[in-house]
Amino acid sequence: MGLMTGKQYRESLNDGREVYIDGEKVKNVADHPAFKPIVDVKARMYDMAFEKELADKLTTTLPDGEVVSRAYKAPESKEDLAAIRKHVETVLDDLGGIVYRVGDETIGEMWSLYDAQDRLNQIDPTYAENIRYHVDRVAREDLFHVSANTDPKGDRSKLFSGKDGGTLLHVVEENDKGIVVKGAKFETAAAYAHQAFVKPTILDWNAGSEKMAPFACGFICDMGSPGLKHICRSPLGLGQNPEDYPVSTKFDEIDTLLIFDNVLIPWENVLFHRSLESAAYIRSTVHRYSAYNYTLRMLRRADYLIGIALLNVEQTGLNQLQAVKEKISQLINYREGINAHLTAAVTEAERSPGGLMMPNQSLLYTGRMFALRNFPAMAHLTRELVGGQLAVTPDTATMADPEIKQYFDQYYAVGEWTPEDRGKLLYFARDLLNSSFAGHLTTFELFAQSPPFAQYAAVFNNFDMEPQRELVRRAAGLKKKEPVVSI
Repeated sequence: MGLMTGKQYRESLNDGREVYIDGEKVKNVADHPAFKPIVDVKARMYDMAFEKELADKLTTTLPDGEVVSRAYKAPESKEDLAAIRKHVETVLDDLGGIVYRVGDETIGEMWSLYDAQDRLNQIDPTYAENIRYHVDRVAREDLFHVSANTDPKGDRSKLFSGKDGGTLLHVVEENDKGIVVKGAKFETAAAYAHQAFVKPTILDWNAGSEKMAPFACGFICDMGSPGLKHICRSPLGLGQNPEDYPVSTKFDEIDTLLIFDNVLIPWENVLFHRSLESAAYIRSTVHRYSAYNYTLRMLRRADYLIGIALLNVEQTGLNQLQAVKEKISQLINYREGINAHLTAAVTEAERSPGGLMMPNQSLLYTGRMFALRNFPAMAHLTRELVGGQLAVTPDTATMADPEIKQYFDQYYAVGEWTPEDRGKLLYFARDLLNSSFAGHLTTFELFAQSPPFAQYAAVFNNFDMEPQRELVRRAAGLKKKEPVVSI
C-alpha cells in the first residue's frame, strides 16, 4: 500500500505477461529496448512524488492518513480540480515532453462509473461496491491504470441488427469464480500498465436487445492475466539517434492489441455485466473527468508550438515583421482558447450525480473539440514560421563530420546561435511536427477519446439549449411549447 517508487514499478511489470512485438516474445517489458524509454518516463513519474520540492504538488493525504497520488484522488471541490491541473503541468514540465496515457486521465473513467452507483445498486448492489473498492484501490496501491475501449473494426452492422458480435469482446461463460471473456481491444500503454478498465464502445444499445447482453460488460483486468496476450505495434523511435529524434526516442507510447483468449475475470473485478443500461451510461459519460487531463495535454502541445515558432523566427531575425507577429498571434489565440475553456470549466464546475466535482461539461467538451479541430492548422502555421530548413537539415553525425564541419560553421551559424544549437532546435521541431511520430500522435489525439462524431455528440448532449430557445421565444413573442425530443 502507498506510493510506488520507479524501481517498484519496473519490477512489477515482470509478472509473466505475454507481450509480443516485432516478431518477438518479450521476456521483461521494463528492459526491452522497445519499451524501456517510455517505462523510464513512467518510472520517473513515480519517483517524482518522493522528491520534497514536488511532493506537495503531486500527492495528497486521505482522511485516514494514507498519502496517495494527487491524480488519483477523486475531485470533491474546485480546488481539487485546480490541483489536478497543477499535477499534470508539474509532471509534464519535469519530463520535457508530452505523455498522454499515464493513468491520471484514465482513472476519470472510473469516477464516471462511480457517479452511476445509485442506479447500479438497483441492478445489483455488488457492482456499486466493486466500483467503490477499485476507485479506492487504484489510489492506495498507486496502480498504473489504463482504459481498454477501442474495438477491432469488424462488420458492426451485424451486431446492430442483433445477429452477431463478430470480434467484439463478450462473455462466453459464467462460473463461481467470475466471468470468462473472449474478444479483443486496442489500448495504448497496456503492455506496461498494471490494469485496465475494459468496457464496450457500442453507442446504440437498443439494436439487438437481449442478444447484445453478453457484450454489455465492464470490468477491471490485470494486464498479466492468464490468457491475455499483448500484440504491440513497432516503436517509432527505436534505433534512431536521440539527438536527431529527441521526442520519439523518449515519448513513444506503445499501442497494443489485447487478445482476451478466454480470460477469467473474478467477480470482485466485474463492474457491470449483462446490463445494457450500464453500458449505455458509461459510453455517454466516460470522459466526464478524463477529458480534462487530456485537454491539458493539448494545451501543453500548443505551448510547444509557440516556443518552436518564437525561437526559430528570433534566431533568423524575423520576429519584428508584422506578418510574422500576426502568425504568432494566431498561435497565441489557439493556446489561450484552450486555456480559457479549461479555466472556465473549473470556475463553472458542476456537482456530479455521485457527489463529486466535475468540470463544467459543456465548456470541457467544447474546449476539447476546439483544441483538436484547430491543431492541424496551428501545426502547419508553425511549419511556415520554422521554414524549409525543417525538411532539409542533415543529421547530427553529418554536422559533426570534421571534413565538412567548416561548412556548417559557415552556413548554419546565425548571430549567437551555433550550428549545434540551431540543429537541436530544428530536430526538436521536426520530431514534433514532421516525423512519423508526429503523424502518429496527431491521429492518436483525434481518436484517443472516441472518434470526432462521438465527441461532437458529447458537445451537443452537454449544452443546455433551453436558454437560447427561451431567449428567442421572448424576443419573437412565441408561446412555449412541449420540449423538443432529443435527437
